[in-house]
Amino acid sequence: MDRLLRYFLGRFIRRGSITFTTASGAQFICGDGTGVPVAVRFMTRGAELRILVDPELYLGEAFMDGTFVVEQGTVADVLAVLMGQAAMLPNFARLQAWVRFLGRRAQQINVRGRSRSNVARHYDLDGRLYSLFLDADKQYSCAYFETPDATLDDAQLAKKRHLAAKLLIKPGHRILDIGSGWGGLGLYLAEMSGADVTGVTLSTEQLQISNARAAERNLAQSARFLLQDYRDIPGPFDRIVSVGMFEHVGVAYYETFFARCAELLSDDGVMVLHSIGRSTGPDVTSPWIRKYIFPGGYIPALSEVMPAIEKAGLLICDMEILRLHYAETLKAWRERFMARREEAVRLYDETFARMWEFYLAASEMSFRVQNMMNFQLQLTKRQGIVPITRDYIGGEEARLRLKEAGAAKPRLQLAGE
Repeated sequence: MDRLLRYFLGRFIRRGSITFTTASGAQFICGDGTGVPVAVRFMTRGAELRILVDPELYLGEAFMDGTFVVEQGTVADVLAVLMGQAAMLPNFARLQAWVRFLGRRAQQINVRGRSRSNVARHYDLDGRLYSLFLDADKQYSCAYFETPDATLDDAQLAKKRHLAAKLLIKPGHRILDIGSGWGGLGLYLAEMSGADVTGVTLSTEQLQISNARAAERNLAQSARFLLQDYRDIPGPFDRIVSVGMFEHVGVAYYETFFARCAELLSDDGVMVLHSIGRSTGPDVTSPWIRKYIFPGGYIPALSEVMPAIEKAGLLICDMEILRLHYAETLKAWRERFMARREEAVRLYDETFARMWEFYLAASEMSFRVQNMMNFQLQLTKRQGIVPITRDYIGGEEARLRLKEAGAAKPRLQLAGE
């Protein structure tokens, strides 16, 4: 087994420096010696065999159950090496990848009942878990770092401001927030723009918190949140926004999603879609992520999204690619989570804490050393709805900054509190 490990891992790992210690105690080093060296240990022969058979699934599982241990560096450092190789996958893992690609649509059959159960698996966890690492407004999506030294709270506020600017909201506009999370964006739009906001979510945990926050901030008349599927909400709406929800739709439902948005959007309306995307074309969801984190989830390539938009009769007025913004967001989340990791253990257990640590680290590296990104698409139903240059975005952001300065801000939550 030691020879097999050395052979296959040596052929895959050509960059960086990683020292492996096998279950028998043998050691070998892979890579070209560049970067920060890391060291790992296999605790059992079974872990070695499983990772050779299916590394995409079993590496995360071995870290969770303690049979793959990081001895030098962090799991994020190790994943930076493993995910930073020239090849996305080892040769010995490509057969499983092809099989998974052929069956990917079956894994994304997100009918209404299944969509709700998939959401509950992730978003109806104990709310205290998310408070360990999210910003004060509980924004669970890519932040917008206007400067390299921006704090997480500042970057999440900037994200809401950036989206609001692209929506071109006027007082009294009816806004639909598809996948409204814990209500932060909807409440921001209602407070800053004087709009009437309806948010829809499939998470009972998020629903309760969102409506409680609206009442607490005296916004219940202008911001309401419903436990409802976007396919069932009645319209029309002047503005539609969706942030971090499209990743749960599934390839087979893209045409349904955009057709329904076109039905819900008024003739002079504006929609902004914010989603994670992949820059390397259609692919599959990591089997570990699908099993433990986001069942039914899939990150789209733009080449899969554009045809559905065109078929729905919507016009793309603006497209922005956010590079590395999510890497920085996830880094902040990971650091905050690690600062309060023992609390996660008390909420669940050690295996769960390792799972979450691996999830945040792997997600960060998929943006930092691989080709994941975020895209924001601004859509309308006809020409002439939005200005013909992008200058208005900066102007609207400046106006919103002034208004924010006079509004009550949520108490900042610092890592370790």
